Amino acid sequence: MQNSDIGADPSGSYPSRQYVHRQTSQEGDNRFSNDWNTRTYVYDDSNPHSTQQETDSIASSGHERYTDSDQGNHESSAVDYDNASGAVAPNAQNQPPQSPAGHTAAQQLPQQQQQHEPTQQQSQHEPPSSPPDSANNEKAAEAVNQPQPQNQQQPGGDGDEDDDDEDIDALIEDLYSQDNQEEEEEEEEKHEPGGVKTVPEELLQTDPKQGLSQSEVEQRQSKYGLNQMKEEKQNNFKKFLSFFLGPIQFVMEAAAALAAGLRDWVDFGVICALLLLNATVGFVQEYQAGSIVDELKKTMALKSSVIRDGHVVELEAKDIVPGDILHLDDGTICPADGRLISDDCYLQVDQSAITGESLAVDKHKNDTMYSSSSVKRGEAYMVVTATADSTFVGRAASLVGAAGQAQGHFTEVLNGIGTVLLVLVILTLLCIYTAAFYRTVRLARLLEYTLAITIIGVPVGLPAVVTTTMAVGAAYLAKKRAIVQKLSAIESLAGVEILCSDKTGTLTKNRLSMGEPYCVEGVDPDDLMITSCLASSRKKKGLDAIDKAFLKALRDYPKAKQKLSKYKILDFHPFDPVSKKVTAIVETPEGERVTCVKGAPLWVFKTVQEDHEVPQEISDAYREQVNDMASRGFRSLGVARKVEGKQWDILGIMPCSDPPRNDTGRTIGEAIRLGLRIKMLTGDAVGIAKETARQLGMGTNVYNAERLGLGGGGDMPGSEVYDFVEAADGFAEVFPQHKYSVVDILQQRGYLVAMTGDGVNDAPSLKKADTGIAVEGASDAARSAADIVFLAPGLSAIIDALKTSRQIFHRMYAYIVYRIALSLHLEIFFGLWIIILNRLMNLELIVFIAIFADVATLAIAYDNAPFAPKPVKWNLPRLWGLSTVVGILLAIGTWIVNTTMIAEGQNRGIVQNFGVLDEVLFLQISLTENWLIFITRCNGPFWSSIPSWQLTGAVLVVDILATIFCIFGWFKGGHQTSIVAVLRVWMYSFGIFCFIAGVYLILSESAVFDRLMHGKAKKGGSTRTLEDFVLRLQRTSTHHEQDGKHNG
Repeated sequence: MQNSDIGADPSGSYPSRQYVHRQTSQEGDNRFSNDWNTRTYVYDDSNPHSTQQETDSIASSGHERYTDSDQGNHESSAVDYDNASGAVAPNAQNQPPQSPAGHTAAQQLPQQQQQHEPTQQQSQHEPPSSPPDSANNEKAAEAVNQPQPQNQQQPGGDGDEDDDDEDIDALIEDLYSQDNQEEEEEEEEKHEPGGVKTVPEELLQTDPKQGLSQSEVEQRQSKYGLNQMKEEKQNNFKKFLSFFLGPIQFVMEAAAALAAGLRDWVDFGVICALLLLNATVGFVQEYQAGSIVDELKKTMALKSSVIRDGHVVELEAKDIVPGDILHLDDGTICPADGRLISDDCYLQVDQSAITGESLAVDKHKNDTMYSSSSVKRGEAYMVVTATADSTFVGRAASLVGAAGQAQGHFTEVLNGIGTVLLVLVILTLLCIYTAAFYRTVRLARLLEYTLAITIIGVPVGLPAVVTTTMAVGAAYLAKKRAIVQKLSAIESLAGVEILCSDKTGTLTKNRLSMGEPYCVEGVDPDDLMITSCLASSRKKKGLDAIDKAFLKALRDYPKAKQKLSKYKILDFHPFDPVSKKVTAIVETPEGERVTCVKGAPLWVFKTVQEDHEVPQEISDAYREQVNDMASRGFRSLGVARKVEGKQWDILGIMPCSDPPRNDTGRTIGEAIRLGLRIKMLTGDAVGIAKETARQLGMGTNVYNAERLGLGGGGDMPGSEVYDFVEAADGFAEVFPQHKYSVVDILQQRGYLVAMTGDGVNDAPSLKKADTGIAVEGASDAARSAADIVFLAPGLSAIIDALKTSRQIFHRMYAYIVYRIALSLHLEIFFGLWIIILNRLMNLELIVFIAIFADVATLAIAYDNAPFAPKPVKWNLPRLWGLSTVVGILLAIGTWIVNTTMIAEGQNRGIVQNFGVLDEVLFLQISLTENWLIFITRCNGPFWSSIPSWQLTGAVLVVDILATIFCIFGWFKGGHQTSIVAVLRVWMYSFGIFCFIAGVYLILSESAVFDRLMHGKAKKGGSTRTLEDFVLRLQRTSTHHEQDGKHNG
């Protein structure tokens, strides 16, 4: 057993926490059980100057408790009540955490991703204790208090958040009327804005009262640029041209060129129209999705209070430069990285967009503020140390580039299908050229053969139909408030097997609420609640999350709420990070003076213990509850009171936590029923993550991310790490590289992975995932990296997205089987016809066969399709097997009609009294091909699922047109075909249709056929050896880099 050292490498990039851990390995076959590793963290709050101390585990089930060091630690949990209760205090310092091998989180990143913080240096100037220049106080107050853009409330939100806030405001106003306190303004809400340049320290020595002059601003702006992250601007024209790239598109373009060379302008126009249709639909859909996201950014414009030339002015965030002095107060979103310079300042700052942790952190003078963090309480001045891409957020966003712009999964499938069909076309043409060589066929005729086989052999309408189908699905999802930024993400989502989800704000509400309180024997819960609320802030502006949770909980205690307004606050002392409690002196309705305190449970208990000896029975029960709540991840607060002239009374413990969203449990349950495995990835402590997972019905095998050993530490072989990630239900205390690596490992194991997130810390993994989903309220970096953006809160939209994507997959699968079968049908028939008989159908009729095949099935985008109960994947061997069998049967059917008409003439055979052979073949091919979609669209018999009226109508219209072509002999000199002959063709085609439907049904439900077409190789020893090698290489390179840094 070893204790890791306390401390962290100051060069790391990630703001984080410190802790000590004890690690014990346990033997056993079930290596992924909760007993894999037991680590316990506890704060010894009997000594206010103590650091963290290792103690015996109080929970044998693998629960973990975390604390922050109190000594010398300025930046601790926003609610240091947690330190005694055993809950994590997020981001204890601006230092990265230690991995088991002593490596920082930043050093755990791949080498190309590492980013480093500029070294913090002490400010050598004195900050203002009040707004600069008393003559400008009035202007400063007006500037700071100007209204800022408000968040737009999204419909479909969770619970009655707005109503809750209004209830609290009304309660506070009622309490104010008793206390004669001044009214405060409503808390304002703002949103964040979106090569690293180090700023010399001398440029940061700005006079805090005067700020920068205009000339200094211009100089710095020319050097460091605007305070906005650089976004890769995509050329719309190049984007449009990209839709003309791909194997199928190349064949279509070659066919168009060949048609132009033959001066076959009808074919040329049709092919070009199909190419333009595909490109236009795809481009417009993705452009509209991007426009929606851009509009979201515009509605979240950010302004800041900046000191310039001795005046406080309101500036847009993009105009801020290094060295600027910013005024921060309640509700401010920090627009850049900076250093606090105000004496005795105390801020509570929400950094969840960066670290993913739900609680705010405390900040004092010389502590670092990060861009996109928000001030929850307090007021201070800050000197800007980094802007734009040089900020922590900017550097973290650059990690997205490491994920690369990989080719989409669906694009690979389509390109693979197109390539195989292209090869078959080439082979068919080689056979035709060989036969033509012995027949001395004219070159012009040979070019006609080439054009015909090219048009029929490659599904020219495939890109257009597929793009239209996904665009229709994207439009439907947009109505459900899910914006699809990349159409191929819809197909990927249909096959997603594992969903890696952020916890805070996605699975949970991202706001604290009270749990079931523990009352000391003889204490009334209403008395406990009254005392707790009396020791809470009465501010509406910058109301602390803990106090807000207490006030909201009053609705469950109507008696306490009624009595509370009768108390008068005489003196109130906000949370003191030294004594770790809040104190309020109040006057009861009976005129008694009572001192009320709430805070870290053991510190509150210590206050009572110093006054008088607490009975052992009460002491033991109290401590047991503290430990139990800590092991379950609750942030608990002790409550006590003292009536003047009497001794202190310990009342009980109030547990609070970030509860799951009201719809999350139902959403998780439905997602599991749809075959999804959900893994929680959170920056919170393991105990909190496990309790949240338990409440949601998820698996509770949640481990500390350090166990992965991805930063150079750890001794598990690579294959075991892969097994570990695959079996775990989630990981806690994760940083961006952990999320990225988990997604990467799962993808290497062959899974399709979706990732949800909202913060800057989620952007790399969102980009890496097969489907990245930015949830409601996500940062610009997360939205830019995601494939789908949810505008509605929570995860409920993902169920609609899953079902819709699987319906779209079903439609595309049916169409592709149908279209490959058609290509094979025509290629086999016309190839043999040319080779054996040296004949070819009129080119215009061939083009119309291709048009009819695709125009009719464009309506499949609106077809009634079921959604699969499990994730779906492209089983290409099975797809090709079904398509090949159907294509051969279609070719045989057409060949029978052709040969009987040729052999028997006009008066005998299957079809009699026909006008021109080409017209009859055109009708027979059109009918059997159009009806084929009714077979491939069903999972069972073709009558088991009723098609949509759009699809039925489209097929019927095409059938009528094909019949008219045949009757009137269009494109063949007007040679008409009798009605009787047409009816014979219809009847024969229907017989072929029924026969193929029977064969297709037998093959679809045949276990033997499935085994033949779905061989899945087991993971061999060579794969596990490769996994071991890759992880060893990563660890070795990290150690090597560490050594290089230390030697340097």
